Amino acid sequence: MKSKQILFAGATFMTFGVLLGAFGAHALKSSLSPDMLAVYKTGVEYQYYHALGLLFIGLIGFQIDSKWLRWSGILLIAGIILFSGSLYVLSISGVKILGAITPIGGLSFVAGWIFLAIAICKR
Repeated sequence: MKSKQILFAGATFMTFGVLLGAFGAHALKSSLSPDMLAVYKTGVEYQYYHALGLLFIGLIGFQIDSKWLRWSGILLIAGIILFSGSLYVLSISGVKILGAITPIGGLSFVAGWIFLAIAICKR
């Protein structure tokens, strides 16, 4: 994955973060329980944080050519899809088994940040 693609992914996830946040605040506020709305908001919040991370990684990628950096971006993308995505579907559908996917996304986030640290240290 190239820096340009990671930047594109970051910008795309930021865009959808805004849209999903607005959707949750306006369309879902009256239809979800407070607990499920909090789950949904957690998905949006983590999507924002890690989309910003993707933008950061993409920019660093123009200075550092590293497989660790590329994998860092890939893992953050996977984390957003698995962690935030599972929380969105869980909160809207109520299907509790989807909560089993969430920790896999969390581990992807952690691994992505570790890989970023390795890329920087190896520079």
